[in-house]
Amino acid sequence: MTSAAASPGTSSGKGGGLGAELRGFREVQRLAYECAEAVAAQLKPGVTEREAARMQREWLRERGVRDWFHLPFAWFGDRTAFVDFRIPLQFFPTNRRLEAGMPFILDLAPVHKGFTADIGYSGSLGPNPLQDKLLADLEAHRELILREVRERRPLREIYQDVDRLMVRQGYANRHRAYPFGVIAHKVDRVRERRWSPKLFGFGTQSLKGLASDAIHGHRDGWSPLWSPYRFSDHPPRPGLWAVEPHLGFRGTGAKFEEILVVTDSEDPEQSASWLDDDLPHVRRWAEGK
Repeated sequence: MTSAAASPGTSSGKGGGLGAELRGFREVQRLAYECAEAVAAQLKPGVTEREAARMQREWLRERGVRDWFHLPFAWFGDRTAFVDFRIPLQFFPTNRRLEAGMPFILDLAPVHKGFTADIGYSGSLGPNPLQDKLLADLEAHRELILREVRERRPLREIYQDVDRLMVRQGYANRHRAYPFGVIAHKVDRVRERRWSPKLFGFGTQSLKGLASDAIHGHRDGWSPLWSPYRFSDHPPRPGLWAVEPHLGFRGTGAKFEEILVVTDSEDPEQSASWLDDDLPHVRRWAEGK
C-alpha cells in the first residue's frame, strides 16, 4: 500500500511528489488523528460522550480550526455499534459515561486552511479483546477497497463486496446505519472563513459543496455519496473520498476513516492510493505482524 502521489482528479508519473493540494489535506488529516489520540489519552471512567466531543473541539480550536465538515462525535459502549439507532439525532453525543474496558469511537471532521478531513478513531478504556479483533479485521477491508477502486469497479459493487467480507468475518455492517447507508463521501476544498454557520452539526460551507457535487453528479451520472443504492452504480469518480468501513459484533463496533485519493490515471497504482499510510490503525497493523 502506498500513499497518494497525484493531485486529485489528475494523473501523474510514479516519481511525482505530493502537490500542495494533497499536502494540505494530509496535514489536516494528521491534525485530526493527533487530536483523536490526544483526547483518547485523556479519557477516564465517568467522562461522557458530550465531554469527549467538547475536548476534541477545544483541542482543535486551540490549533486554529474554525470550520467543520461536521462537529466531533463520540460513541461509547454499544453505541459504537449503533445499537438501535433509527434516526440521525441518535448519532449526536449523549451523557453516556465511559467505563473501564468499554469501547469508544471518536469521529471528527475539521476544516483547516480550507482543507477538509473526516476521520474515525477506535479504542477502548483498558483491554478489550473483542474490539482488538474487530480492528485487526478491518485491515482486509482497507486492502479490498483500494484494490477494487484501482480495478474501476462500480462503487455499488465494491460496497457489496465489503458486505460479503463482513459476513465471512462474522460481523454486521454498521456504516449502513448512516444516512443513505454510506461507506464514504467526497471531500473538497472549502472557502476559508473566520466563522462558518452550522446546520445540525454540519458546516454549511461543506454542505454547499456536497450539494453542488450531488447536483452536477445527478446530471452526469455519478454521486458524491458511496452507498448500496443505484445512484452509486458507477465507477470511482476522481477526487478525494473519506472512506469509513464500520464493523459491529454483539454491541461492540470499530471503524477507521481516512481519505482515499482517486485520479484519472490509466496506471492502476497511480489511479487510486490512500492519502497517508502513517496513521494509527495502519501502524497498529504493522506492529502486529
